[in-house]
Amino acid sequence: MIEELEQRLVRYCAIDTPSDSTAPDTQIPSSACQWDLLRLLQSELQEMGAQRIELTEQGYLMASLPGSHPAPVVALLAHVDTTTQYKATGVKPLVHRKWDGAPIVLPADPSMVLKAEDSPYLARCKGHDLVTASGDTLLGADDKAGVAILMTLARHLLTHPEIPHGEVRLCFTPDEEIGRGAGKLPLETLGAEVAYTLDGGQVGELCYETFSANRAVVEITGVSIHPGYAKDKLVNALHLAARILQTLPQAQRTPETTDGRQGFLHANELKGTAHQATLTFIVRDFELEGLEAHCRLLRQVCDTVAASEPRCQINVKVIEQYRNMRYRLEQDMRPVDLAAEAYRRCGIEPDFTVLRGGTDGSILTARGLPTPNLFTGMQNFHGPLEWVSVQDMAEAVRVCSELAQLWAEVREEARDA
Repeated sequence: MIEELEQRLVRYCAIDTPSDSTAPDTQIPSSACQWDLLRLLQSELQEMGAQRIELTEQGYLMASLPGSHPAPVVALLAHVDTTTQYKATGVKPLVHRKWDGAPIVLPADPSMVLKAEDSPYLARCKGHDLVTASGDTLLGADDKAGVAILMTLARHLLTHPEIPHGEVRLCFTPDEEIGRGAGKLPLETLGAEVAYTLDGGQVGELCYETFSANRAVVEITGVSIHPGYAKDKLVNALHLAARILQTLPQAQRTPETTDGRQGFLHANELKGTAHQATLTFIVRDFELEGLEAHCRLLRQVCDTVAASEPRCQINVKVIEQYRNMRYRLEQDMRPVDLAAEAYRRCGIEPDFTVLRGGTDGSILTARGLPTPNLFTGMQNFHGPLEWVSVQDMAEAVRVCSELAQLWAEVREEARDA
């Protein structure tokens, strides 16, 4: 299993799949390159004998692992796209087998060094087979570690029909990194009663709480005129944007100053000209009241700046992205409880981590399909020091196999009762 996981991860990470937030919302997948991995996975599922394989026009790849026992249909999901937060093309995965604990210098940029003393979790993985990128790109273990885990699980269950489980549906989604993929997933075609995303971090992480998320777009229109004749006439939209940014940190939490359950307002893009500029923010909080407070503060600051210059126009638009999955899962904790039991049967103590981000499960849970998030082992994702332990990935395969069996046991217990 270790060798298979390594080979799959390296193969998948070498395929460029960054999503594209600038593509129209109606374009799913947002980038044509995601089809390359989706079609490869489709072919590999066909070769290993999976059933009911379907790749939809919007890039959702679904397949069934037939069950031997009556049980609720369980779906397991991973996303094929990678973030554009850091360079995500031309990835060259490197395998550091039986890592001896020495610093790992990444060859494409020797300033990029992984050190055990910088990470207790990395130190714990001494002796493991680690996979990194080469130093000038991210690795893409988010979420190709999840993809490799599910594909390895598929082969394992298909070649071991003696393992008692119900039907397992695999689903590979596009555009998770830009928050679009799960919203269009055809749930009736997926046909699952419960689902899990494989998109978490260290071994033991079990997440049923995520941020609630909005996106805010501030459009600023100034007055344009030749700069040589601009006195008392020019209104510079870029200067107004700078004033908004300068004012916000004085009263608002930002990502670099928050952790735990604290939310934030994060300016992540500024573009434009002296005439017209656009500021984009991501707004995050675990509670809806906090989320609204961040948005209200942004509007107040923009109104104040606009009032200081009557000739400008500043418009704020807030777009809902996803909501904390806890709101729905608290109504029926069986999916979480059974996942925790699967962890324990594999000798892993569950760590009920709050996720300072979101997953496809945030959107799917809101749509009525309960979808907690399981670990994959990935670390330092979205950056050049990203890495993952192949042995940690193998633990995730074991947990998923055990979880499928547990859902079959639940159905048998209910029938016997």
